[in-house]
Amino acid sequence: MDFMTALDIGASGMSADRTQLNVTAMNLANAKTTRMPGGNGPYVRKTVIKTTSDLDDRFGVHMRTALDREVKGVRVMGIALDNRPTRRVYEPGHPDADDDGFVEYPDINVVEEMANMMTAQRNYEANATTVDTVKAMYLKALEIGRS
Repeated sequence: MDFMTALDIGASGMSADRTQLNVTAMNLANAKTTRMPGGNGPYVRKTVIKTTSDLDDRFGVHMRTALDREVKGVRVMGIALDNRPTRRVYEPGHPDADDDGFVEYPDINVVEEMANMMTAQRNYEANATTVDTVKAMYLKALEIGRS
């Protein structure tokens, strides 16, 4: 694997992890949102859908030898709405309470979201370390070449 491929893998992981962190932060920020703009119910939890993606361009695929193996990165396919039902809490004084005094809150588990955030953060840090290591190896190779 060459330096650029290693950088591409690390960059694709960092991009996917950044999206995961953004979506998790959005879920945490809206854990108590009972009404979305337009008045169409409580916030709906979101989740990131990731998949593997090819790093080779079309030319690179044809130039692969028998000793090379297929290398994949990470790509965000999209952000999906979670289909968990809402939590109904009895709060008769709340402005969004129904006739029976119940308010619908999004079913967002703060502990689960924090675990997702810590996992994405650790993944991001690992990919950043990989990119830094590849950069250091590249600079060392240039230094050797100058000698």
